[in-house]
Amino acid sequence: MAKFGNVREWEKPCSPDVIGEPTRHAMSISEKTPDEDRPSGLVQVLKAGAVYFLIALGAGFVLEVIRLEVVALHFSARMAQVMEIPSHLLAMIIAARWVIDRFTLPPFPGIRLTVGFVALSLWLVMEWIIVLPFHGLSLDEYLAIQDPVVGTLPIGALGVLTVMPFLVGYRWDR
Repeated sequence: MAKFGNVREWEKPCSPDVIGEPTRHAMSISEKTPDEDRPSGLVQVLKAGAVYFLIALGAGFVLEVIRLEVVALHFSARMAQVMEIPSHLLAMIIAARWVIDRFTLPPFPGIRLTVGFVALSLWLVMEWIIVLPFHGLSLDEYLAIQDPVVGTLPIGALGVLTVMPFLVGYRWDR
């Protein structure tokens, strides 16, 4: 193993090059991590769901600040909320694709939907335990003050959050 700066390069002997020195083959993360150290099964799915939730939460936070501080000043709050949804959906697509690739999840619908359900569960727990008490609202009060048309968009976005890990990994060309 050679060390270059802060990066360690794991070497695997390969065929010699023209000069006669063996060429270096950089190993992927999955090759570097021993099988007993790599999370598997339910632990991997739970971690993937938690990371997916955190990425969606971070994107939602940034988009919420932009919506409240920039867009809502020029348009109505209702229009700003409608304009935020496509950006949030794009962030969910990117996050779901990255999580599936990063955690190398198999293409089974049950596993990928479980990642979405973990993210949905964490999102709802965060909403009920942190956000609603922070605003001094109960769940009934929160639902009562929602606009009938625009208030249904976050529910649809949560549904998309749940199924997006399945949708981005589905092979549509079959």
